[in-house]
Amino acid sequence: MALTRRQRQVYDFIAQFVARNGYSPSFEEIGEALGLSSLATVHKHITNLEQKGILKRAYNRSRSIDLLPLKSRMRASLAASAVELPLVGRIAAGKPVEQLENPATLSLADFTRSKDVFVLQVTGDSMQDEHIVDGDYVLVEKAPTARDGEIVVALLEGSETTLKRIYREGERVRLQPSNAAMKPILVPAARVQVQGRVIGVLRKY
Repeated sequence: MALTRRQRQVYDFIAQFVARNGYSPSFEEIGEALGLSSLATVHKHITNLEQKGILKRAYNRSRSIDLLPLKSRMRASLAASAVELPLVGRIAAGKPVEQLENPATLSLADFTRSKDVFVLQVTGDSMQDEHIVDGDYVLVEKAPTARDGEIVVALLEGSETTLKRIYREGERVRLQPSNAAMKPILVPAARVQVQGRVIGVLRKY
């Protein structure tokens, strides 16, 4: 049975506390560590974890939380939920637009374990011939450089971002759309900064 994000945080804190101190934390310590002001809320999370079979309590002693050995399915569930990547905003796949941040997270453990990957949601259709269309999510590996022909997130003039294939042509950079109806963007190399290269695409139907 899968854990909610908060349940996983409670479980992880208890496991780390026990490993560090040799005994379980109190409800007060759990609440303080996770910013939960109500002990009733802590009690509810502990009860849910107990019902899911990954901890137990001895009701006749203090600091009574004992972690149970995880079944293989639960270990897989915890591992799958352990990685969250920052969803930092939207990226233009047409005319460059001002970069805006909208912090959130998206769990992508099935795709990558890298800590240097972030997610952008595509707007526009300039990369449609690469099967990257409006509304898709692209996984971007942070990198200051890229090889010619790679799909990159390019920062223009320090303020606008766009998703294109990159080609260096002398002192210029060509940011090539994958849409026959659109023209490439040609800019001086000094005005372009590669922020990352695309390593995957996600689509929600």
